[in-house]
Amino acid sequence: MSDAGETRGPAKIVETKLVAEDEADIRLDRWFKRHYPQIGHGVLQKLLRTGQVRVEGKRADANTRLLPGQSVRIPPLPDATPAPAEGPGAAKAVKPLFSDKEVAALRACVLYRDADVIVLDKPAGLAVQGGTGQAKHLDAMLDLLKFDAPGRPKLVHRLDKDTSGCLVLARNSFAASRLTESFRGRDARKIYWAITVGVPEPHQGRIDLSIGKEMAAGGERMMVDERNGQRAQSYYTVLEHAHRKAAFVALWPRTGRTHQLRVHMDAIGTPILGDGKYAGQAAFIDGADMKRQLHLHARRIIIPHPRGGTVDVTAPLPEHMRPAWDYFGFSMNLKEDPFSALD
Repeated sequence: MSDAGETRGPAKIVETKLVAEDEADIRLDRWFKRHYPQIGHGVLQKLLRTGQVRVEGKRADANTRLLPGQSVRIPPLPDATPAPAEGPGAAKAVKPLFSDKEVAALRACVLYRDADVIVLDKPAGLAVQGGTGQAKHLDAMLDLLKFDAPGRPKLVHRLDKDTSGCLVLARNSFAASRLTESFRGRDARKIYWAITVGVPEPHQGRIDLSIGKEMAAGGERMMVDERNGQRAQSYYTVLEHAHRKAAFVALWPRTGRTHQLRVHMDAIGTPILGDGKYAGQAAFIDGADMKRQLHLHARRIIIPHPRGGTVDVTAPLPEHMRPAWDYFGFSMNLKEDPFSALD
């Protein structure tokens, strides 16, 4: 959303961003740093003090806690790098952050597009939002996905950096509001594919374990925390298995906590293949010819369309996961909804 009356130059406009479902209770200054890592604390304090950054149209402080679906007003912000000077003694132009090859690759990831919605097949390794030392992330690339729309698409949910697959973007504020409601109200069905080390028992079940944050030597991570954590619920079903060694599972997170599926599957003793962050060496299978990456893929998204009907999109299995499917002889063409009986 933009306000043409407050435009400061052709590329700088006032924007409105919606708080995603999995950003509940985050402080405003931390939310801002996640979305705009180039803006220092002093600059943000000035923007807040002068009322240029607002939440739901009202002035806010740095420690304001955000709720899913709230709108945050973003004024024109300083560039991450200054524009090059002009004239014979000027420095060379700053190299574009994204190459033509990267732009083409991102646009090739679009699985579905209409006037309101884009569904992207997010590659594993691409962060959705910025953070410390994270210069390249999807949020910084959204202008490349404008196509014929006047504004950049908006994030309405997230995927982990190391998770591939279906990611929904809203192409306008109306769609953003409706899609955010669908994710917050659990009207969206997000079906993930994964390989687990070991076979979950029973072969079908529900995991109800609250999740909270902990500080570890390698930085912040999530953990099961039944006392202070947020409620988290996941369904799983074993589709195929290789004796007791590994299983091909479908997962449906009914809540949207950070790293929820990774924490839940590790908690029941069957970590996701390649998830060294949560399971260490137990997340790998010795002697197996496969990539040492996280084997978690957002396979399918089924969500109400903002203007009626349903968006139902499937993302193909990514290249880094195919060797594991070949190694165990798992099927790559299962199309049915394994959780249809739960409707």
